[in-house]
Amino acid sequence: MNTLAPPPAAPSRWIKPAAVFGLVFGVMTIFSGGNVLFGPPEAQELAGNFIQFVVWFNFLAGIVYVVASVGLWLDKKWAGPFAAFIAIATAIVALGFAIMVLRGEAYEMRTVGALAFRFTFWAVVAFLTQRATRQT
Repeated sequence: MNTLAPPPAAPSRWIKPAAVFGLVFGVMTIFSGGNVLFGPPEAQELAGNFIQFVVWFNFLAGIVYVVASVGLWLDKKWAGPFAAFIAIATAIVALGFAIMVLRGEAYEMRTVGALAFRFTFWAVVAFLTQRATRQT
């Protein structure tokens, strides 16, 4: 038995709040995207000029947010790379969205903000998780 092994590293203080936020945000994303995709016509009217593939991505990403958040909460090693995957996927969808807008597709300005927020949140989580992993 090796008694000189270092104790396991304590998770960073920000991980649990980020996990809770990601979980709540994921559930809200599933609900709002699902409402636009599968809800009454009034829900689509309230959504305004939405781009179908962005709504589908957001709906499915909400499920992934929940999984990533559980991984963060449980301090799983895959949670950081998973957060990076979410950020990269969001950036790709944002690029597709930008192309559609440049081609003249009608859109809502709140979609720009939502994509930017989603990308930023998961990129920061990925960065901080990677940084915390290197320090242990």
